[in-house]
Amino acid sequence: MLHYPAATPSGPVDSDRAAPAAAFLPRYLARIGYRGPVAPTMDVLAALQAAHIAAIPFEAIDALTGAGIDIGADAVDAKLIGQRRGGYCFEQNGLFLRVLKAIGFDAEGLIGRVRWMLPDDAPPSARTHMVVRVRLDGRPWLTDVGFGATVPPAPLAMDREEPQPTRHETYRIVRPGDVWQVAASIEGEWRTLYRIEDTPPPAIDYEIGNWYTSAHPDSHFRRQLIAARTTAEARYGLRDNRLTTRLVDGRIDRRYLTADEIDRALAEIFLLPVRPHWRAAIERAATAEVVG
Repeated sequence: MLHYPAATPSGPVDSDRAAPAAAFLPRYLARIGYRGPVAPTMDVLAALQAAHIAAIPFEAIDALTGAGIDIGADAVDAKLIGQRRGGYCFEQNGLFLRVLKAIGFDAEGLIGRVRWMLPDDAPPSARTHMVVRVRLDGRPWLTDVGFGATVPPAPLAMDREEPQPTRHETYRIVRPGDVWQVAASIEGEWRTLYRIEDTPPPAIDYEIGNWYTSAHPDSHFRRQLIAARTTAEARYGLRDNRLTTRLVDGRIDRRYLTADEIDRALAEIFLLPVRPHWRAAIERAATAEVVG
């Protein structure tokens, strides 16, 4: 029997209003339960990435309910820190980028095209995924805290094509042409997650990508209830009514949930403050037929 993970230690619940810039970093560190050193080093980068993905879940419930997603700094701080919500890549990696810069890391955002679950010959997808590139001692590292159930759990070196094991999957970054292609080894097969462009985009590109993922009728976030969280022990993924738990020892547990069980999983596994107006979406998810 698999047990629910314990909540990540964190500070007291804050108000919904974003804090002044001077208080931003301590509030974030309290939110993710991080109490270690704060300096632009590899050890700190890896520790922050692991703590972030364990404490702040991936979710896009505001897209599903039609509430909309604002990726401005104040809105993201209020939601992910103050309200103790989760978010998706533009929120998560936008926040993480600001954190890294505040600490003193040489960091920049990049944008790319999601290829997860697509055949290699599928047409180009939209530019809807944000990641962060960090340079340490002249080496580029990919950090990503916003890619759901297959989010890299540690920084990945971008200047080597050899497989890079992590506590969870093994990853590989190759550069075919002018893009970085990130793949994970899953059940013995390399599966491409996304392809990232090398040049940092202007802010408007994130706004357009966010509009597409949160509002376009073809976006799966408008049709499915999705949540994910990665801890040192396991990955937890919810897709409508199907909850999947992947332990680091290779065991996998899949089960289908009722509406009440989805409600409980969102609160206890994904650490979300479940809102009453989510109930209609939760009930629709409970009757969905999950394929794939």
